[in-house]
Amino acid sequence: MEMVYAALMLHTMHKPVDEKGIKKIVEAAGGEADAARIKALVGSLKDVNIDEAIKQTAVAAAPAAPAAVEGKKAAEAKPEEESAEDQEKKAEEAAGGLSSLFG
Repeated sequence: MEMVYAALMLHTMHKPVDEKGIKKIVEAAGGEADAARIKALVGSLKDVNIDEAIKQTAVAAAPAAPAAVEGKKAAEAKPEEESAEDQEKKAEEAAGGLSSLFG
């Protein structure tokens, strides 16, 4: 994954996405640069329009974010408090379920 990030960094800085550049970034970050994996990544990105790929991914991921935020707000707005009776009832139900295991 760090190699993909390195390729994106190179692309963002308008540098060529090549083996040498990816290797430098990964090693500068303290990672291990696997030459075979870097070569495969560069080869697979050769005919890819990275800007278009980012736009398509950003559009697909955008609708998911608001739903997650709304769910979080709803959870914060309605704190759930269980009464002692509810907790006791759940404990009894759980014990009943366990007793059925042992006949």
